[in-house]
Amino acid sequence: MFLDTVFSTIGSSTRTLKVYNRSSDNIVIPRVALANGTNSKYRLNVDGIPGQVFENVELLAKDSLFVFIETTVDITDFTNDTQFVYEDQIEFDSGTLQQKVELVTLIQDAIFLFPERDADGVIGTLPLGTTQDGEEIRIQGFVLDDSQLNFTNEKPYVIYGYAAIPNNRTMTIQPGARLHFHANSGIIATNEATVKALGDFSSTEDLENEIIIEGDRLEPSFADLPGQWGTIWLTQGSLNHEFNHVTIKNASVGILMDNSNPNSSGATLKINNSQILNSSNSALIATTADVDCSNSIFHNSGQSTVIARLGGSYNFNNCTISNYWRNSFRQDATLLVTNGFPNSELSEDLIEATFSNCIVYGDRNIEIALADTENSLFNFSFNHSLLRINDVFNDLDGNPNYDFNNPLLYENNILNIDPEFENPARFLMRIDNSSGANGIANPTTASNTDILNFTRGSNPDAGAYESQDLNN
Repeated sequence: MFLDTVFSTIGSSTRTLKVYNRSSDNIVIPRVALANGTNSKYRLNVDGIPGQVFENVELLAKDSLFVFIETTVDITDFTNDTQFVYEDQIEFDSGTLQQKVELVTLIQDAIFLFPERDADGVIGTLPLGTTQDGEEIRIQGFVLDDSQLNFTNEKPYVIYGYAAIPNNRTMTIQPGARLHFHANSGIIATNEATVKALGDFSSTEDLENEIIIEGDRLEPSFADLPGQWGTIWLTQGSLNHEFNHVTIKNASVGILMDNSNPNSSGATLKINNSQILNSSNSALIATTADVDCSNSIFHNSGQSTVIARLGGSYNFNNCTISNYWRNSFRQDATLLVTNGFPNSELSEDLIEATFSNCIVYGDRNIEIALADTENSLFNFSFNHSLLRINDVFNDLDGNPNYDFNNPLLYENNILNIDPEFENPARFLMRIDNSSGANGIANPTTASNTDILNFTRGSNPDAGAYESQDLNN
């Protein structure tokens, strides 16, 4: 029995073993025990009784009993390696009648970062501001010191609580780094702080140079579970953030970008050759921000996948923005662009929201929501893109923001032709040669290569991927 991969000192999930007595007679199993006895790192629970060695276990005729197994291992007790296999056996009976169940767990070493506790055992917190009543808002977390700001690929990182980057400091994440966040954890970039997550192209399926940011549960049942951790929060006043060859998955919000910064060299947030997948809320929420994205994928969210709100400036080129959410009912469009703020009279100028050579698609009829408060500028445009806007009930009639004959808003777009994604449910977003996005991108403005480093050529496709024959 394989008990999944776990981090050193973090308990595994509980696995279940069912033992049957198929005979017509009651039996007594003389001994159920771990081969390593009380020295084993595994823990058993046999029909509700915890332990590691059990004597004279009764099992009635045509009945069964449950054995629950879990483990916690400190890798430093055994080896200097960064990972190793820990093994034991559950032995039923002894001598010639003995039966065994092999137990195998891969233990992965990691660097753990977490808030300290004070003398009273209270876990450290970070201030976030105050409520309307003047009460301080705090969140569990800690401030990274200068020695903790460079994340390498030597070992994975496991982070509890929110790791805050100090003012005027830069967090650097190197190619191949792996960051794992516990529930209600993430990154906060404070005033004038910066995140530089600079991965590189990977030549193998191991994604050796990709930066991967996800939850801290490694079991297969958690592989596609959204909302396992919080967000990367780039707060107001932070600047010069870059994400290149980064995969962010299973967060509540992948990246939360608050406001632009005039001191930033170019866009406050740049995302290139990256993907944000399977967020319980949204992949990207940007507020009055300055964002530039290319060759990137924003896929599957419980609400809108990408939200650009309260104005700002946004430029998306050769991006795939998609939503085929299946975990709950979704009523929000894949893409929301607005110069307002939900449930508020606030309004700011939308200076620019340009979507060039993109795919904006999903399984709802209308996947682009354009919400103009009419109190501020609302400048947007789509060109050479594949869009899902199938107005079957004529809800958009007379809305000037959906006037597809207006060349200032829409130019050379294709509507409602299937992008032929490889498998959206498994987050495989390559497109087939029969895709509606084939050959519709502008050769002048399209990126030179796609997210897999394939040359786009003179007849490029919309979206993050160049098309392939997916039937071979």
